Amino acid sequence: MAKLFGTAPEPTGEMQQTIEKFLGKKIKVTWVPNAEYTEKMNVTLASDSIPQVVVVDPKMPAFVKAAQAGAFWDLTDKLDKYPNLKPADERTALNASINGKIYGLYRMRPLLRSAVVIRKDWLKKLGLEEPKTVDDFYNVAKAFTEKDPDGNGKKDTYGLLIPKWPGNYASASPYDVIETWFGAPTGWGERNGKVVPGFDTPEFVEANKWLKKMMDEGLINPDYATFDTAKWNEPFFHGRGGMIIDVNIRSRQVLDLFRENGDKDYGDKVTMVGNMALAEGKKFSYPFTGYADQLAISKQSVRTDAELDNVLKTLDKLATKEGQVLLQNGIEGRNFKVENGDTAALINEDDPAVKVVQDNVDDAFTQLSTKGTMDIGGIAYQRVPSGQPYRDILALQKKLVEEDLKTAVHNVALPVAPPTAIERGAQIDTIISDARIKFLSGAIDEAGLKAEIKRWYDGGGTQIAAEVNDLLAKLPK
Repeated sequence: MAKLFGTAPEPTGEMQQTIEKFLGKKIKVTWVPNAEYTEKMNVTLASDSIPQVVVVDPKMPAFVKAAQAGAFWDLTDKLDKYPNLKPADERTALNASINGKIYGLYRMRPLLRSAVVIRKDWLKKLGLEEPKTVDDFYNVAKAFTEKDPDGNGKKDTYGLLIPKWPGNYASASPYDVIETWFGAPTGWGERNGKVVPGFDTPEFVEANKWLKKMMDEGLINPDYATFDTAKWNEPFFHGRGGMIIDVNIRSRQVLDLFRENGDKDYGDKVTMVGNMALAEGKKFSYPFTGYADQLAISKQSVRTDAELDNVLKTLDKLATKEGQVLLQNGIEGRNFKVENGDTAALINEDDPAVKVVQDNVDDAFTQLSTKGTMDIGGIAYQRVPSGQPYRDILALQKKLVEEDLKTAVHNVALPVAPPTAIERGAQIDTIISDARIKFLSGAIDEAGLKAEIKRWYDGGGTQIAAEVNDLLAKLPK
């Protein structure tokens, strides 16, 4: 069972047939639209018909309960004999674990993806340097708002674009990234010998005061609490906003918009910088978990060690370079060609049959991939449209990632699953994200924000914090 972001592939379609030929096995996939996936997963986990392999968030409460109850294979000591299934990164394997136990094959993502995408032409028009510090960032946002960067004679631009964020605290929102810039822990971090939530630190409050100042001065789109994330790129493209704090691949999404609009100088419209440093030179960069979901194996459908070996051998073959290229890039010579030995350029894009293959790669079969995606790289080829601006932005992305990984502030609590968080986290997790928006909008003051943090502790947070510290202390060293 896997997530679907587009149209479900036909089982007799070219892409699935090619994968089956590669594996020498038939595969049956239940494709579930992403918007319905959590609900479907909850129903499936409670049923007696769990598929052999499911794509699942390893921290999903229902999955954690099921795994700990023995519904999924503990793979902690079983992967060494499968050369392509050994974790590529020990930190990420630990991040995706449940209290140090591995219940699935994590789907690899970069450990660092945070960046600031900027209107390059606006910087040039206003004679501004790329921002390096939070003070620089503020000054650029102010200039983008007040100095008519689009030259239309109207005050109709915003320095920073923020959408309504679909996740809670520590979900890689622009707010979370900025808090890390100011030195707050990413999610959870150590303070005075104890691990505490990042929102219970002075740096969290300081970051949000700084951001509130920008909001009060009109440097951020006023509809930040309701603006749809699906439309995040549009005001940037249409000249209403100049900066976006998000994952670095968004730079290529906005490049696409300018190129598809027929702008021959599309490469002059977009640039990107990494995480901001503080004025005194200290830098704290926002990292990611290193994974997005995992492939977990059901004990209900895979009952014996021999059956498990068969499934793991199949997944091991899919995890080879040849298998990952097929899942992430498609069929070589049919819909992509290799350039420079490390990138995949699309070919025959206008051929309807080739487009079906490509859509099935884009929307579906990458879900079965454990070693990256075509957009972010991995052991397959990174997909890049033809054009020097894309090669330039990709080279810049790699440079910024290497630099910011040196100052990444990792969430130390990722490996653990506190029982109280599993049971009651959903009820209290929204307290902090809601309080943050209320503070930024002026609905509550600093005292009100701190009162909401206390409410989180009183609602179960005190117990969660105690469990986090206890479970971390018990992790294998």
